Amino acid sequence: MREDCEVATGGQQQRIRAATRQLGRIWGFLRVSTHLRGDMRIALGLMVASLLFGVAAMGQSDDVEPAAVLELGAAGEQSLKGSGSNFGPTIAVEITPIENWLELEAGVTSFFSHGITEWDTDLLFKKPWTLSDKVEFMFGVGPEWVHMTGHGSTNNSVGGEAVLDFMFWPSSKHRFGWYLEPSYSYDFGRGHEQSLGISAGLLITIPGSKR
Repeated sequence: MREDCEVATGGQQQRIRAATRQLGRIWGFLRVSTHLRGDMRIALGLMVASLLFGVAAMGQSDDVEPAAVLELGAAGEQSLKGSGSNFGPTIAVEITPIENWLELEAGVTSFFSHGITEWDTDLLFKKPWTLSDKVEFMFGVGPEWVHMTGHGSTNNSVGGEAVLDFMFWPSSKHRFGWYLEPSYSYDFGRGHEQSLGISAGLLITIPGSKR
């Protein structure tokens, strides 16, 4: 029995090393690719980094305390003032300073539309509620910084954001899962733009120290 476990563990480690090497090659390609725009290289690079974290999570043991949770997905927003809709990739990292009381989430979302690139960076303060071993709900608010470039101009503004975060874990070990996050944003600049948004994607636990 012990030998079988050792063989299984060895096979898992080999698959992890092989996946890591492949992702490393992809990252190297992105670094030297001149036909990709800088902002697109950054977005794809963030995705590769998240996959590397996922590979690390595959090899974590049950007695490892999670250091953070990585959120990787897609986002969309609809203006409430007739400015249209935008879509793009999003990535965020979430940590737990106070168990059952406070979650901190720092994230970046990029939107590409009609020759304009928009980068939204936010810091959310969330109150979590554990509904079951596999379902969590959080309500969060926080500041948002909006950076827009396009058509020869650059604009920066500050806003606020409120979110409802639903997290679903197929296993009670909380290694991988998925999330759904509706949001409302208010921009203090750019004509006080308001928008409704939604993001969805994967949850990947980043392993930390042993219990």
